[in-house]
Amino acid sequence: MSTDLQLKTLCDRATEAHTQFQKAISDINPIVGVSQHMRKNGVPADAMTIECLASGKRIILILHDQAPDIVSYQLTFRDQDPDKAFTRMPFNEMTAKALYELMKDYFV
Repeated sequence: MSTDLQLKTLCDRATEAHTQFQKAISDINPIVGVSQHMRKNGVPADAMTIECLASGKRIILILHDQAPDIVSYQLTFRDQDPDKAFTRMPFNEMTAKALYELMKDYFV
C-alpha cells in the first residue's frame, strides 16, 4: 500500500472512530489533524494528531515510509514535546475500533 493510500485509510478510520466517539461521549469533542510537516522537513513520514482540548491530551500517530506496515503512536499532551519512545502497532490492527478505544481510554 502506498504511503498516500495508507494516510487516506488512517484518516478514514479516524473519521469513523471520531463519529463513534461523538455518539457515545458527546461532551468531549476530539480534534483530528493531519500534518505532512515532517515530510516537508526531510523526514519520510506523515503524522496525525487526535487532541482533546479540554484535558490537553494528545494522541500522535506516525506513518513512516521505512516501516509501511507499522503505525507508531504515543499518548502525550499538547503542551509537551513528544517522547522519543513510540508504541508500534501493525497498520492493519490500527482500525477504527482501535482508534476509538485509544480515544476513550485516554480522553475519558
